[in-house]
Formats: sequence, structure tokens, C-alpha cells
Amino acid sequence: MPTQQRTQDAAISTRVALISVLIIFIGSLFALFLVYKTFPKVTDEERQFIKLPWNIEDAKQLGIVLSRYKTDHYFQVMTGVFITYIFLQTFAIPGSLFLSVLSGFLFPFTIALILVCTCSALGASLCFLLSQLLGRKLVLKYYPEKAQAWAHQVDKHRDNLFNYVLFLRITPFLPNWFINLTAPVIGVPLVPFAVGTFFGVAPPSFVAIQGGQTLQNLTADDFAISAGSLTWLAVCGVVPLVPVIFKGWFKEKLE
Repeated sequence: MPTQQRTQDAAISTRVALISVLIIFIGSLFALFLVYKTFPKVTDEERQFIKLPWNIEDAKQLGIVLSRYKTDHYFQVMTGVFITYIFLQTFAIPGSLFLSVLSGFLFPFTIALILVCTCSALGASLCFLLSQLLGRKLVLKYYPEKAQAWAHQVDKHRDNLFNYVLFLRITPFLPNWFINLTAPVIGVPLVPFAVGTFFGVAPPSFVAIQGGQTLQNLTADDFAISAGSLTWLAVCGVVPLVPVIFKGWFKEKLE
């Protein structure tokens, strides 16, 4: 195939990918709009707090409003949190951490944890799929060194990708948005990626949801990660590596 033809095909492919992502984004915005429009009627004072939480104060005010309507509109409130969380994760928009805190305030701990893990896994998987459409060129253009370094690590852990994804989700070495965008580019399969994300976000979500239990009294200073939380995350981060270490040890013994 002539070089010019390949260039034209690549340009068409990129254009199709851009249009597809744009359509998906507009459709997602429309879903958020429907959630907002179908929410029970609120007062003018309350309406100002019905917005995406960008900080702990936003989450606190939103939580206070939603808690007033949760008893009579339980599934409506949960659906709103669910769709909003997935939207933020899908398009790598900051704010999902505060939705985790909000979930801890609105729902019982177990339900909040399952909700956050499910939303994280679904949203990250959708971001993964969008990255397959468009992300390769963006990642290789803006983060070539990081992508190459992570690709090398993925190759080293090819036989233990679930444990490796689990480790990455628990520990803060790579930001979640970078993992979501880069994973399909460097050959991480979707299934271990999604399952590893579901279980991997549980320990940090545990900390955020616990904070949500006392959201009304929580301040930005209180929200700073404590030494106990860091210890908890460190222990949880080591656990996924234990089977890998033992597997390598037994392999060496057998050889």
C-alpha cells in the first residue's frame, strides 16, 4: 500500500475515532441531564448544591441535600451517584474521590463499597475502550517515556497481570487516569484490567467511605491521609505481590 494511502487511511481512522468519542461524550452528558431533570423537586437554596463535587465542601453540601430525599427516593439518589461516578471515570475527570466519600455518607458501608468498586470497574473499563479508539496516539505523543516504562513492567508481569493491576490500583505509583488510558495501548487485556480494578480500588475506597461516615464534621484538613491509612494501603499493596513472589520462588526451586 502506498505511503500516501496509508496516511489517508490513518487520518480517516482518527477522524472516525474522534467523532465516536464525541458522540459518546454528548450521550453521557445527556444521561447526566436526565438524572438532573428527573430528580425530585428541590428548593432554590438546595439547587445550588446539586453539582459535581470538586472538593470536600461540595461533597458535604451535596450529601446534606441528597440525604433529605434519600428515604423517599432511594434508588433515584443511588442511580444519580452511579451514573455520575461512571461518567467521571469514563472520561478521566477528577472528582470521583469525593463521590466515594459521598457514597459513604449516603449509604451503609457495604453497599457504598460495592457501589464504588462497581462504578470504578465499569468506568475504568469504558475509559479503556475509549482509549482503544483514540488513546494510542495521544499516549504515545504526550507520555512516550512513561508508556514505554510501563510496557516493560507489563511484559515482566505478563503471567500475573491480575495481581499487577491489583497492586497498581492500591498503590499511588501511577494515577488511575493514566492506567485507564495507557493499559490498552501497551497490551493489557480487558478482563484482568476490569477485575483487578474492581478489587484494587477497594482498600483506598475503604478509607474514603470511612471518611464519608462522618462527612458532616469533615474538613479539608481532616481529609488528609493519615499515617494509619497509609499503613493500611501499604499492607494491602503488598498482599497481591505475595503469590507472585512465591510463584517465582517455587519456579526457581523446581529448576
